[in-house]
This record gives sequence, C-alpha cells and structure tokens, in this order.
Amino acid sequence: MQPKIRNIREQLLSDNWYILKKYTFELQRSDGQWQEQQREAYDRGNGAVILLYNRQKRTVVLTRQFRLPAFINGHNGFLIEAAAGLLDNASPEARIVAEAEEETGYRVNRVEKVMEAYMSPGSVTEKLYFFIAEYGERDRHNAGGGLTEEGEDIEVLEWPLERAMSAIASGEIMDGKTIMLLQYLTLKLSSEGKTVC
Repeated sequence: MQPKIRNIREQLLSDNWYILKKYTFELQRSDGQWQEQQREAYDRGNGAVILLYNRQKRTVVLTRQFRLPAFINGHNGFLIEAAAGLLDNASPEARIVAEAEEETGYRVNRVEKVMEAYMSPGSVTEKLYFFIAEYGERDRHNAGGGLTEEGEDIEVLEWPLERAMSAIASGEIMDGKTIMLLQYLTLKLSSEGKTVC
C-alpha cells in the first residue's frame, strides 16, 4: 500500500547524540481530504539483537545494564536484555556477531535470523533485526561487559530459560525486544519437542 503523502518539510531540532527532526507534511485521509500534520522523528540508525541459548542446558545468556530513559520513567534503570547494538554501517549479521562477543564474551559463528521489526514507529525510525544463536562453553572467549569507551558496564547473566520466562511475568524483564526473543525461542523449542516451561 503506497502512502498518500505530499509536501514533506523537515526541520533539524538536534544532532547532539543522534538526529531529531520535526516534519510537517500533508496526509490524504481515507475520505480523500488532505490534512496537514506535524511529527517529530528520532533517527538513531538501525540495530540488531541476539538471544544466545544452550539447547542441552536449556539456558540463555542475557545482560543487565543501566538505561537512563527507563530510570526517568520510574524503573530502577537496570534492565535485563538480550545483547544488542546499532549496525554502524555493518550488515546485521556481522554487527550482531561482534556485539554478542563485546557484551557477553561469547563468540558465535552461526546466527539464525528470526524477524525484523519497528519497535516504536510513532517516534523512532529504528528497525531491529532479531537473531538467535546456540552457544556452548567453548564459545566463551572473554568476560564480556561491553566497551568502556562507549560507557558500557554490562553484567552478563546465564539463566535457565524457564527462569527468564518467569521473569517476564513477574516484571523483572521488561525490555520488549528481549521478551519477543524469549517467547520466540520458547515456541521454537516447544515445536521441536523440547519442553521448556
């Protein structure tokens, strides 16, 4: 479906960290009328996220790090997440392999793409590429923890998948991309005949 949009004008509001622009445009409504609208869009580039899992141990590797926006919105700020990062002009596959090792210390070579999704399309341009990958003990090459020069101080967690799923219900895991991957993995393993929860 081709959107009926015309007269797009943009105004740069900030490029301090990433790019924030205000757009004025006309959108043709379903009744045929043209309506002028204004929206702001935050462009931080596209990203990728990966959930590492061990089929035999039925465990997953997660991270915990401080997120200021969550803190400002009433959370303690320390979110439990799957490893993720911005593409920075790399392919999603190449970037997520590097990001997994930087954040978790595990080096994976084979990743399985699960989906692509816009996580907050009302205000953020970012599209996320979702992956899963199996890991074993021999894949651990360092302690992980992220890059100090990027302000990262990441705790690496290895949890039973059952505990991670319970943490969604209890509110201990509140990150949307992580919830999506944990639910996907649970369904995948269940369909393969591996009872998880």
